[in-house]
Amino acid sequence: MSETWNIKFVIHRKKEGGESHFDEFDVETSPDEYVLDGVEKVWAFHDRSLTFQHACHHSTCGACGMRVNGVEKLTCITRIGDITQNGGTLVIEPMANFPIISDLVVDMSSLYDRMEMAGARQIMSLEEAPLDSGVSPDPTAPDDLFRLGDCIECGLCISACPITATNPEYLGPVVLAAVQQRGLKHAPELLKWVDSTEGVWRCHSAYECTEVCPSNVQPGWRIMDLRKQIISRRVKNLFGMK
Repeated sequence: MSETWNIKFVIHRKKEGGESHFDEFDVETSPDEYVLDGVEKVWAFHDRSLTFQHACHHSTCGACGMRVNGVEKLTCITRIGDITQNGGTLVIEPMANFPIISDLVVDMSSLYDRMEMAGARQIMSLEEAPLDSGVSPDPTAPDDLFRLGDCIECGLCISACPITATNPEYLGPVVLAAVQQRGLKHAPELLKWVDSTEGVWRCHSAYECTEVCPSNVQPGWRIMDLRKQIISRRVKNLFGMK
């Protein structure tokens, strides 16, 4: 049986019309439990007014993204014993660079709108898929459908991005990664959108997005590859190449 730890959860609070502040809660937990388990204990045993999001509890839905001690985490897979010790403190905040709705819940509609503009879908038919997408059909998927990619649209990369923090018009790592995955030759209508000051050229290659991605999508690398695609198209157009 796992030992019992006493952890202080310092949780961001903000209700409509109110000011941001932090409330502290002493929680009995274990090193083998996850941060989300601790947040749920705060809600269950200390304060039922606490607002947060979760769904799957196994890193599939992306709903439970938060900042834990200043670092973006999927809290359902962040083991308490890996980031603190008995008697330690966990500071839990909502993701950055999104409007706060309440406590730990943020409004991610801007991300979803941009992903739709990028034509990103988790599932598409084999007929629609780029031949060089690098994604093999999923034998467990029904009929002729397969996963387009591993991105769960959790928003952690947006929260961690230092450029998004200073320029909300920046398209953001996950959106640019989605365009790269489609490939500009398959979606040439997106070229002007991403080849812009708020697109790939705004990225400063900090790779904070890749560092926090829970699905190994490597958005930083994908942005650099998208730049290569754009430069290649420019060179080909310059010399009249196809």
